[in-house]
Amino acid sequence: MILVAGVDEAGRGPIAGEVFAAAVILDQGCEITGIVDSKKLSPSARDRLCKEIKSAALSWAVSFATVAEIDQMNILQASLLAMKRAIEMLDARPDLVLVDGNHVPSDIDIEVRSIIRGDQTEKAISAASIIAKVARDNRMRELHDQFPQWMFDAHKGYPTKKHIEIINDIGLTPHHRRTFAPVRRVIEGKKSDSKGSSG
Repeated sequence: MILVAGVDEAGRGPIAGEVFAAAVILDQGCEITGIVDSKKLSPSARDRLCKEIKSAALSWAVSFATVAEIDQMNILQASLLAMKRAIEMLDARPDLVLVDGNHVPSDIDIEVRSIIRGDQTEKAISAASIIAKVARDNRMRELHDQFPQWMFDAHKGYPTKKHIEIINDIGLTPHHRRTFAPVRRVIEGKKSDSKGSSG
């Protein structure tokens, strides 16, 4: 049996928090219903499916790249690094890796293919998107517990109007991405707005 791993990330657009990635190898006869792109699911559906996927998968792994790594190498490269880490953490070595998007992580001794909108067409990629999204949302709830004034549990680090108002009013946490435009404007002493998340 050829082992195919699906890989996807969560958290490229936010201005705070790590970027997460997951890798999932599903049995070819996987019968879990409802596995679709995580963005099309409610939080409760994602949580339920995440548990089912982890239970049924031949192997799964989730990893991340830190805010410091995002600021150092840019969000695309940090996303690919998180993907590479997740792939390397799998218990089983896949014969083929399918990655959502049009970029693939480098320095992996396995055949890797990118699939644009793969989270809509490949069940293993959709499963990875669900695990990555749930892991990142859980992390943002942890940050909310540490920094409740910033309301990370509500906006999950995305540059919503409310989030921008908060950083304009009370400043930044160590978990804000310094190279992203709205954050950079606050560092420079300028009022930020919710247009554009990276610079």
